[in-house]
Amino acid sequence: MTKSLKVGFQMDPVERVDSDADSTFRIAVEAEARGHSLVYWTPDQLIYDEGRIRAHGRPMELRRERGNHVTLGAPVDLDLAELDVVWLRQDPPFDMAYITNTHLLDRIHPETLVVNDPTWVRGWPEKLMVLDFPDLTPPTAIARDLTRLKAFRERHGEVILKPLYGNGGAGVFHLSELDRNLNSLHELFSQMTREPLVMQKYLPAVTKGDKRIILVDGEPIGAINRVPAKGETRSNMHVGGRAEKVAMTDRDREICAAIGPRLRDAGQIFVGIDVIGDYLTEINVTSPTGLQELERFDGTNGAALIWEAIERRRS
Repeated sequence: MTKSLKVGFQMDPVERVDSDADSTFRIAVEAEARGHSLVYWTPDQLIYDEGRIRAHGRPMELRRERGNHVTLGAPVDLDLAELDVVWLRQDPPFDMAYITNTHLLDRIHPETLVVNDPTWVRGWPEKLMVLDFPDLTPPTAIARDLTRLKAFRERHGEVILKPLYGNGGAGVFHLSELDRNLNSLHELFSQMTREPLVMQKYLPAVTKGDKRIILVDGEPIGAINRVPAKGETRSNMHVGGRAEKVAMTDRDREICAAIGPRLRDAGQIFVGIDVIGDYLTEINVTSPTGLQELERFDGTNGAALIWEAIERRRS
């Protein structure tokens, strides 16, 4: 029998999550079903205090009851070194606040198991880790210089332009060969941030969907297809994309076989990768989603598989 673990969740306000869709909620419900005790805090409550990593949190109990899915206990001062597992499940943006939190959580890991390993969450931003696998990815440029971006578009025609550290489909633009908005978009982004932009060759296969493949401890457990709404290029469910059942292809498995061992060795227990057609476009390690959709479509309890991987490490 698995021993009961003390589990902390660092996440955005739990009261606001969609209990029918949120992956963190599903992971936490599974933890309760396995006899683990839960505490919760928001990212702003994480502190370094004279050599200890602490958080101002609350005990948490969950249930599948829309609109009444959580009960929080009285506030408690937590020493995170006394927990068995801490989940880093706050949503991006992947900014300096996020990066600082990974540095703080580094100080308790691996004695307290932080999922995913914060060193590599920090070291592998979603749109940058894929650069290690150029044979698997579409032609890509990362640049701030407008001349370089124009030269890339001249070589490849239709392109996707997006912010390097964006999420949820925000700021993603599809530019045709004749589109005249590149200068204006570059100017707009330059006023907002000093970061470079990502430009990728447009993949027409996106109209058939953007496949989210979920890997647990480096092994693929299934996939869902996210289909763009009519008139949209973006397939993110935040902007109207529709989730559909889909099978994994031989190419999907080839991609997973290439990246899986590195993810497992770096302590990335729960990862979601994005595949369009035959190409890997992102490796999501910060706060991946898709568990509840996969369970509805295929009956795969990904949360249980995740906890089995964690429990092996804590046994």
